[in-house]
Amino acid sequence: MSEILVEPIEKYGLSKKDRPKTLFSKVGLVGCGLVGQSIALMISQKELEVIFIELSEEKISYAYQRIENELDNMINHWGMTGGEKRAILSRIKGHVGYEHLRGCDLVIETIRSKIREQRVICRREVFKNIEKYVAPDTIIATNSSTIVITELSAELEHKERCVSLHFLTSVPGSKMIEVVRGLYTSDEAYNKVFKFVKMLGKHAIPVEESPGLISVRMFVSMVNEACDIMMEGVGTKNDIDTTMRIGFGLPLGPFELADKVGLDKVLRYMDNLYSEFGDQKFKASPVIKKLVRAHQLGRITGKGFYEYDETGRKIN
Repeated sequence: MSEILVEPIEKYGLSKKDRPKTLFSKVGLVGCGLVGQSIALMISQKELEVIFIELSEEKISYAYQRIENELDNMINHWGMTGGEKRAILSRIKGHVGYEHLRGCDLVIETIRSKIREQRVICRREVFKNIEKYVAPDTIIATNSSTIVITELSAELEHKERCVSLHFLTSVPGSKMIEVVRGLYTSDEAYNKVFKFVKMLGKHAIPVEESPGLISVRMFVSMVNEACDIMMEGVGTKNDIDTTMRIGFGLPLGPFELADKVGLDKVLRYMDNLYSEFGDQKFKASPVIKKLVRAHQLGRITGKGFYEYDETGRKIN
């Protein structure tokens, strides 16, 4: 009987070297507050690995807990299974230290700071720290909408790979992401980001570099006008919100949306845009300043323009 030769099946597959590399397989986040958590969930649901960096183990644990709570909420309302939840969580890892960003194809900065000067300085340092550990072709992005990417990337060695990638995490079911190229951004990096947005199932909106982009400039102008209309007694806040929801088909009225975004964040948007352009339409309404001073910031504190229960549901 002739001897049967057994050849390993691996010979007929692609070698490890020849296997095509996925364009985006690992995405890094610097900062995992509310915005970072939303982005981490959005990305991990598309079966991509997410590495997020935080300042302490306590902040990492808090981010994990918030993400798990959000997944539980999806299970209760959207029919997600426990197995899907476990799979999503397995793709999200938190660490302290920028060295854990090695191997990421894209890193998104999502930190939060209150004063504009601090925001620029802190983000520049974040960008420099990211660049120390990632490959030269790793794309570095900011989620900030009121600071231009050219200002943040000017001191980097490979500034051509930097873009602005603005996620509208506060708007329920938003299907778009604004993509902004800076003065130094290469065509290659810009085109890669468009493919990444498509991978997430979102529509990429190309935006010329400008503080506030399209979304924030339109949003704060609407909120300021809504405040003026209410202060003039033309309509109540509830009637104004109802007009925009029923009349224009918006999922939330301007006051409801401002409460969801957070009035402290809305005020920062307005202050930054007013400082940049000097236009009265961006100057924050006294109503918003008064609420922020009283620490009535919207859903996050349980009270803003409206009052909310522990689950964030508006109390009528």
